[in-house]
Amino acid sequence: MTTFVEVDHVDRVFDLPNGGRYIALKNIELKIKQGEFVSLIGHSGCGKSTLLNIIAGLDRASIGGVTLEGREVRDPSPDRMVVFQNYSLLPWLTVRENIALAVDEVHQDKPKGERRGIIEEHIDMVGLRHAANKRPHELSGGMKQRVAIARALATRPKLLLLDEPFGALDALTRGSLQEQLMKICNEHNVTCVMVTHDVDEALLLSDRVVMLTNGPEAHIGQILEVPIPRPRQRLEVVKHPSYYNLRNEMIYFLNQQKQAKKRQSQRLVTSENSAAKAILEIGFMPLTDAAPLIVAKEKGFFAKYGLENIVLTKANSWQEITKGFVTGKLEAAQMLAGMPLALTLGAGGNPSIPVVNALNLSRNANAITLSKRLYSQGVRNLADLKAVINTTPDQILTLGVVHPAAMQNLLLRYWLAAGGIDPDRDISLRVIPPTEMLAQLEAGYIEGYCAGEPWNYQAVHQDAGFVAATALDIWSGQPKQVLGVSETWAQKHPETHLNLTKALLEACEYCDDLRNRPEILEILSRPEYLNISPAYIRPGFIDPYDRGDGKPPQELTTYNQFYLNKTNYPNRTETLWMLTQLARWSITPFPKNWVEIIERVCRADIFGAAARDLGLLDIGEDNPIHLFDSKTFNPSEPLDYLKSLEIKHPIRIEEIFI
Repeated sequence: MTTFVEVDHVDRVFDLPNGGRYIALKNIELKIKQGEFVSLIGHSGCGKSTLLNIIAGLDRASIGGVTLEGREVRDPSPDRMVVFQNYSLLPWLTVRENIALAVDEVHQDKPKGERRGIIEEHIDMVGLRHAANKRPHELSGGMKQRVAIARALATRPKLLLLDEPFGALDALTRGSLQEQLMKICNEHNVTCVMVTHDVDEALLLSDRVVMLTNGPEAHIGQILEVPIPRPRQRLEVVKHPSYYNLRNEMIYFLNQQKQAKKRQSQRLVTSENSAAKAILEIGFMPLTDAAPLIVAKEKGFFAKYGLENIVLTKANSWQEITKGFVTGKLEAAQMLAGMPLALTLGAGGNPSIPVVNALNLSRNANAITLSKRLYSQGVRNLADLKAVINTTPDQILTLGVVHPAAMQNLLLRYWLAAGGIDPDRDISLRVIPPTEMLAQLEAGYIEGYCAGEPWNYQAVHQDAGFVAATALDIWSGQPKQVLGVSETWAQKHPETHLNLTKALLEACEYCDDLRNRPEILEILSRPEYLNISPAYIRPGFIDPYDRGDGKPPQELTTYNQFYLNKTNYPNRTETLWMLTQLARWSITPFPKNWVEIIERVCRADIFGAAARDLGLLDIGEDNPIHLFDSKTFNPSEPLDYLKSLEIKHPIRIEEIFI
C-alpha cells in the first residue's frame, strides 16, 4: 500500500520574546497508509498537538513539510477535519444544524436533498437520532463529542485528526465513543491521526503508536506496531497475547522520558553558571580518521573558537584511550563509533563511564585485509574463505580486530556471519592495536584483520596481504570515528563543548575538500601525528585504491569521508544498529531502556546547535540501513531484528542503570 500522508523531516521553531528560539519539534519523519489509525503519545509539552496542527494545515512547519496524496499541505482544507477536546459546537444551533453548517459549507455543489441525506446519515452514524433537535446545553459531554465527530465525518474528509477527543469524558462514555469510532473507521476506511495521553486508548484504536520524546527538540523516539487484528472488541483486545507486552512497553517509554526530564533539569542547574574551559586534552589514534582533530589544531579552527590551549595526545591503542577516560586524564577523544555506547553501558563488566557523541568525525575507510597465504589458497572473497575453513576444520584461523566495540569488529563479524561463518566458533578473533596489525600479519600470528587506514594499504604495499572487502562493499556510509566526550565534562562546560563541535565541523568540511588533501597528507605524515610515509596514506585519500588482488586500482571517492553526505550527524538509527550488534555477540546486554541510552549517548541536539550557529543544515537522515546482504533493519523493532539473525549468541535483555 502506498503512502497516503507523509510528514517529511518536519521542524517547528517558535520565536521567543527575548530574541531566542524554541525548537518544539525536530526532524519528524512519518509515513501513514490509507485507512491506518495512528496515535501520537508522549508527555505534556512534547509537541503532539503542534504536530497534529501542522498535518491539519492549521500551523506551518519551520522546516520540512506534509503531503496528503502527494500534494503539499499548506492551509486548512475540508479534506482534513479536526475533532478537538472542547467540542467547538455553536451553542445556538441544534445537533442537526451544527452538522449542517459543515456539510453546507463543504458540499455547496451538491443538491439540497443530497446534503440533507448526508446530515441524517451521520446523525444516525453516531446514534443521536433522539437528540437531533437539541442544542448543546441540552446534551451530555459524550453526546457533544459525538456531534463533533459526526460533523467532521459528514464532510467526507480524507483524513480525520483527533486531538484528545475523549479526554474530558467519564470512563463509561469514553468507552462507548471509542467503540463507535472504531466501527465508523472500519466501515468507512477512514485514515486517522489521534493525539492521546491514554495508553489503553492508543492500543485499542491504533494500528501504530508513535511515541514522542520530551521537548525541546522533540522527535520520534519509538514507533510501536499493534498486531491485533480488526475488527476489535475491547475484551478481545485485552485478552490478546501481545496486549500487556505492548502496554508495558508504552508505559516504560513514558517513564523513561520522565526520568530524562529530571536529568535534563539537573543538567541545566549544573551548567547554569559554568564558564567555558580553555584547556582541554584530547586523545587521538594515528589513523587517517584523526585528520579533523589534527587539521583543527594546525589550521587554527580551535583557536577561532577560543580553544587555543587544546592538547592533542597520541595513543597507541584504543585501550589507552579508554584508560584516559577511566583515570580522568582525558575528557574528550577520537573514538570508535561503538565506544561511547560500550563505555556508557560498562561493557566487559567495567564501571559505567557515561560518554556522549555530538559529532561523527568520519565514515568508511575500514577494510578487511587477509594474508597472502590465504590468497595463494585461492581466497578472494567471503565464499572462498568459507570454503577454506570447511576444508581445513582442524586449523582455526585467527583474525585481528582493534576493539570489541569497534565498527571494524561489528562489520567483520557481520560479514563473516552473512557468509555462514560463526566468528566465535569457526575462527578466532583477537583484539590487537591497529599499529601492531601488520607486524602480527607478517609474523604469521594472524591471517587477517579489519582495521582503518593506513594499515590496510600498508599490508598491500608490503605484499603481506590483500583487501578482501572495504567498508564500501559491506555498508557504504557506515560511521567509523566519533568525538567522544565525558558526559560530566560536557555538563560542566557546555559552551566549550559547543565551540569544540563547531571547530571540528569546520575542520571536517576542510578535510573533505579534495583541493586541501595534499596539504593534509603532509600534515598527517609528520612524526607527531601518524609518523608514516605519505605513500601509505595516499590510496583512497588522494589516489585510486589498490586492493592487492591483481585488479586495477579503484577510484574510491567516498572512502575517506569527513563531511559530505551528512557524515557528521550523530544518527540514532545507526547507534541503535550498533547496540543490536553489541548484544548479538554478548559484548553488552541489549538494554530494555534502549531509547533512554541512545538519547543519552547520541546528542543530536548539541550537533544541531553547532550546525545552526554555522549556518549549516542541523539535521541528518535516520534512513534505513543497507548492508551488503540486503537484510532489513527496522529501528522500531530492534529485538525482532536481533531474533531474525541466524548466527548469534543468546540475547540478554536487561535494564541498565547509569
